[in-house]
Amino acid sequence: MRKPSLRRLTPVLVVLLVALLAGLSVGSGWIVVRHFRRDATAMSRLYSGVFAGLNDPRSGAAVDALLRLGEQVRLVGIPLVVTDTAGRVTAAANLPFAASLDDPRVRTYALLLDRENPPITDPALGGTLHYGAVPAKRQLTALAVLQGLILITIVGVGLAAYRGALAAQRDRLWVAMAREAAHQMGTPLMSLQGWIEQLRSRATPPPMLTDHLEADAERLERVAQRFERIGHEIRREAISLGTLARKVADYFRPRLPTRVNQIEIRVEANGEGPTVLGDPILLEWALESLIKNAIDALQGREGSITLRVGAEPGAATIRVSDDGPGIPGEIRRKIFEPGLTTKSSGWGIGLALSRRVVEDSHGGELVLEQSEPGATFLIRIPTHER
Repeated sequence: MRKPSLRRLTPVLVVLLVALLAGLSVGSGWIVVRHFRRDATAMSRLYSGVFAGLNDPRSGAAVDALLRLGEQVRLVGIPLVVTDTAGRVTAAANLPFAASLDDPRVRTYALLLDRENPPITDPALGGTLHYGAVPAKRQLTALAVLQGLILITIVGVGLAAYRGALAAQRDRLWVAMAREAAHQMGTPLMSLQGWIEQLRSRATPPPMLTDHLEADAERLERVAQRFERIGHEIRREAISLGTLARKVADYFRPRLPTRVNQIEIRVEANGEGPTVLGDPILLEWALESLIKNAIDALQGREGSITLRVGAEPGAATIRVSDDGPGIPGEIRRKIFEPGLTTKSSGWGIGLALSRRVVEDSHGGELVLEQSEPGATFLIRIPTHER
């Protein structure tokens, strides 16, 4: 489980990260603006110089202007390759590598430039001009990609922060509810213990009544212990899953319908079953919640509930299956979300708390398997070497 100090620091870290990303976004935007301003200034000077030279009445001014234009093109960094009618390279500028004009790589590079821009064939040149894009094009493409990544990251961080805030709010609700429930159960526990002692003192107490009342009292006491353990460090004890499944099933059997719409609960396990390390009270809670859901699903009809204890490589498993109507397809993906319930009463947090016990507290997995008919929930907990 995450430490409380880390949870308190998470909002601050998220804000700092968002501020950093926003700063990077503004900085990259300023780089783009500065480049366009510098490029616009350079092009204005280039055009104005050529225009002035071409309109200068002095002899040779136009030629000088064109020569200056050629030099400016080289300074801008546009890659250029000129080939004659036979395909031989006669001139080149701004190549990405150092090579002589007769180097085969220059001719290959000219073909690559043709993929980027169509070549220009002019009889006045005596051949063909192959040219590429200014280096700024590649820089602008990289900046656009960077801007997109920054925006995606900002949106992702915002969604993560929003979901984290909702999760923290749910955690506070659960902890508050658990502590309040544990506090309120103290008085009825003491009263129930008094009634048990009075029943035991009678000459002929009702058969098995005191045993059932004592079991209920013990169950309430364990419920109080479960709620108190929420938010605390988990205990690590050896738990035999077969024994745990039988214990829970034995508690539910006398409390299931036996006259109308009978419900049977069975346990399939080899001996004590595989052993895992964990908190027996919390694991018992998760298993009880699954059994209660199965009983609710069978309400108003006859049926059976089966607890199958097994083992997989590196893990122990308990499957809770019922032959009820099953879970509607539209809510199967959301079945573990807090507040989701198909019953007229209840908080709809039983499965959510069970998943939290199995996955967060024991490093396991609680999933809804495909089964027909009814529903099957699988608890998978990793085993550890002693």
